[in-house]
Amino acid sequence: MLVLGLETSCDETGVALYDTERGLLADALFSQVDIHVEYGGVVPELASRDHIRKTLPLLEEVLARAGCQATDIDGVAYTAGPGLVGALMVGATLARALAWGWGVPALGVHHMEGHLLAPMLEEDHPEYPFVALLVSGGHTQLVRVDAIGQYRILGESLDDAAGEAFDKAAKMLGLPYPGGPHIARLARQGTPGRFTFPRPMVNRPGLDFSFSGLKTYTLNTVADCRAAGDLDEQDKCDIALAFEEAVVATLVIKCRRALKQEQLKTLVIAGGVSANVNLREQLATALAREGGRVFYPAPRFCTDNGAMIAYAGAQRLQAGQVDAVASRVRPRWPMEELPPLAARGAG
Repeated sequence: MLVLGLETSCDETGVALYDTERGLLADALFSQVDIHVEYGGVVPELASRDHIRKTLPLLEEVLARAGCQATDIDGVAYTAGPGLVGALMVGATLARALAWGWGVPALGVHHMEGHLLAPMLEEDHPEYPFVALLVSGGHTQLVRVDAIGQYRILGESLDDAAGEAFDKAAKMLGLPYPGGPHIARLARQGTPGRFTFPRPMVNRPGLDFSFSGLKTYTLNTVADCRAAGDLDEQDKCDIALAFEEAVVATLVIKCRRALKQEQLKTLVIAGGVSANVNLREQLATALAREGGRVFYPAPRFCTDNGAMIAYAGAQRLQAGQVDAVASRVRPRWPMEELPPLAARGAG
């Protein structure tokens, strides 16, 4: 089954073709970072307009690279939520129109299920069951995964997601949006031990996260440096290192706790923050000591992309799940509401 995947949930336009027998045939991605950087974050109206401009050209590019025709496509998957409502509507409207015109089924895919399943695109992929850490600009969740559609939320952020905290810390340091890569770059030049930031909620039972206090601590540290003189480049590097270490240590502690609680040895990390090299190294080292293993997508599939939507959609379309006639986008959509893969009917 050849499935077209469209991702338009936020500020990246992704298009991909996934074949259930041959795997990923082609994918293309356009990032809107240059559009939003001057505003310090995503402007929803600009994001929606740019998806309109880019989706069809990317579709033509992907078809050409895959050597396919539109008539070869057996189904269309698109991100139906969660995300920015205007951006979601662009992808949903186009996907359903294409599916109707081609006479094939369409299915709205859950954005975070796409991230969760992205490691399945790799040749070396995890087996069920496992614990997944979904960590991005909009979400920080620990999920027990027994099969596609069989999810149980173990813990999540009570305020900002980890990626959002990176963006806000970067803004305090005068760094561009998105903040994660810039914080990581400065952290490599930081002085270990100069600053020690708190690891939020690690001394409390449970698997929830909170990064608001860490943001406040970062803001106060920046203010202290400015009060003592200029906030120079080394100050920024040292603060970036302390901030990154605190976030990474918190995520590692919670992941180990989740695996122990669920009596599992396999961890999946996905979402934009999963591209952080320090996080990958710390998780791999910690799990290896305990006989566990961590899986993650290729770096290009950590951020939003069409390949993960095409893959997730293909699994559900192949199982017979299709959109209901009155299907709609869902800016907020709890992942636990998704039907198991074996269920048939409206997606």
